[in-house]
Amino acid sequence: MGTMELKNIKKDYEGVQVLHGINVDIKDGEFVVLIGESGCGKSTLLRMICGLEEISSGELIIDGQVANEVSPQKRDMSMVFQSYALYPHMSVYDNIAYGLRILKMPKGEIDQKVRAAAKLLNIGDYLDRLPKNLSGGQRQRVSMGRAIVRKPKFFLFDEPLSNLDAKLRVVMRNEIKSLQKRLKTTTIYVTHDQVEAMTMADKVVLMDKGYAIQIGTPEDLYDRPNCIFTATFLGSPNISLVKGNVKFVKNIPTLLTQDGTSFALNPETSLSENQEIILGIRPRDFHCVNKDQGLKVNIKIHEYTGAENVIYGQIGENEINIAFSRKEIFDKNKDLYVTYDVKKTHIFDSKTEKIIN
Repeated sequence: MGTMELKNIKKDYEGVQVLHGINVDIKDGEFVVLIGESGCGKSTLLRMICGLEEISSGELIIDGQVANEVSPQKRDMSMVFQSYALYPHMSVYDNIAYGLRILKMPKGEIDQKVRAAAKLLNIGDYLDRLPKNLSGGQRQRVSMGRAIVRKPKFFLFDEPLSNLDAKLRVVMRNEIKSLQKRLKTTTIYVTHDQVEAMTMADKVVLMDKGYAIQIGTPEDLYDRPNCIFTATFLGSPNISLVKGNVKFVKNIPTLLTQDGTSFALNPETSLSENQEIILGIRPRDFHCVNKDQGLKVNIKIHEYTGAENVIYGQIGENEINIAFSRKEIFDKNKDLYVTYDVKKTHIFDSKTEKIIN
């Protein structure tokens, strides 16, 4: 088993609270990603989980038992860092074997575990090499090998891919997720990269300024954001946000912006006349239409990515981001008119920035 519950976890530094009542339930075998901007508290929370930082208040429960005072070495966790943390004077073999030797495991068993881990990570041919003779991706595999040979209840990853180039990050991202699925080990993974969170996680914990803003599956956070922070943090290009007041025309709600532009709203949303709201539209929910069927877009920047046409422009005076599939007919030399699916939009209160629908 490898279950964990964070109950109202708080952290204070010299009277300043940096984590504010974090509550997360982690199931056995689950891949949980802590994500947020630099300084949001995600790495601090990870260090508290593994015992490198004290918990100011709240409870860390591991397999049903409160573990606040359990020493780090007895929490049965293995950690992989951004910096690899390999011993430069030791071979790959010795780096992977080091923790097992500390545990005084029999030599034959150590050898079996090291070679099995190396085979799993495709580094079996590099066991005699020093870290300086390895690529960044190979070093990170060694770091992972050192973590998995112990067969812990939990894997903890602290931004493990930050030092790698873009192509290698994709490769290692897939390898980590594949490895976790095979081993079925409960994993807590810290990153600032939304792509890593969306592609790897079973559960995402989005953090900001020491708060857990929203917790759920990647689909939950993307399709059902509970506030503007979540909506803008996830998704590329960014969601378009349009501010205005609700007006009813023949009992159908519309958003009227300051420049007089009207945007259709979801009629199923509970709204009132003149209510100040912010309408959120994902770039891929826009579609090209004929002139008499949609809103005119003033194109500022057009990017062709191969799979998509990405448009940065304006509807009236409102900044809009649009992403069309290459299958949609689009002529950058002609006026562009668009519409969108109102049932896929998000409506936020302009004061609280919380979701209304």
